[in-house]
Amino acid sequence: MRTFKKDLLTVNIYDTRSQMGQAAAKDVKACILALLKTKETINMIFAAAPSQNEVLAALATDKEIPWNRVNAFHMDEYIGLAADAPQGFGNFLKAHIFGLADFKSVHYINSAATDAEAECQRYAALLKEYPTDIVVMGIGENGHIAFNDPPVANFQDPLAVKSVPLDEICRNQQVHDGCFAHIDLVPKTAITLTVPTLFAGDHLFCIVPAKTKANAVQATLCGEIGEACPATVLRRHKSAVLYLDSDSGALV
Repeated sequence: MRTFKKDLLTVNIYDTRSQMGQAAAKDVKACILALLKTKETINMIFAAAPSQNEVLAALATDKEIPWNRVNAFHMDEYIGLAADAPQGFGNFLKAHIFGLADFKSVHYINSAATDAEAECQRYAALLKEYPTDIVVMGIGENGHIAFNDPPVANFQDPLAVKSVPLDEICRNQQVHDGCFAHIDLVPKTAITLTVPTLFAGDHLFCIVPAKTKANAVQATLCGEIGEACPATVLRRHKSAVLYLDSDSGALV
């Protein structure tokens, strides 16, 4: 493993994707257990993407984590998908962790909501009620965090949750990840937690494998901090760790 700091952000680079996922899960578990020494319950936000497979698998099968003291949320969701669509991020997380561990509560964004703005307000109210302790997240090929693509990302966003158009790089990523057969099948709009909402989490664990993310990782660590690469905001957080494998970290 190679480790270094970029501004406030800790960066750990592992030889393999498996090592990366196991290390991230170990650190997330340690954070959960530490927080539960002083809190009755904690609140966590999870990303839904194949990039998270290894860390979610390790967490979901860990019998030492008292999930019944954890309230769970996810950070984004397509608009207009059927409630049972396998590409839905809530459904992805249900299959990979939400349905496998005995959470105290799980709060889903409704992809089939007929009023997206009302759904944003509903979810924002829940997040206010359950302030975020831990975020388990990734970075997109365009440097997005959640669905805060460069054209819509706002580090000073007044909204906690909002509906957004998805840019073409973001939509193509869903094809690259094998979630959709063709870009025409990828929804064009989504609901996302905003940058300030994610940044407000006390502890951020960002897991980013694969060579398709190498350019985004380089921009995150080497570029100017700003909305052109939303993930650069991680460099300002007091407790954030970026986990890479040799492929995603090849350019840094």
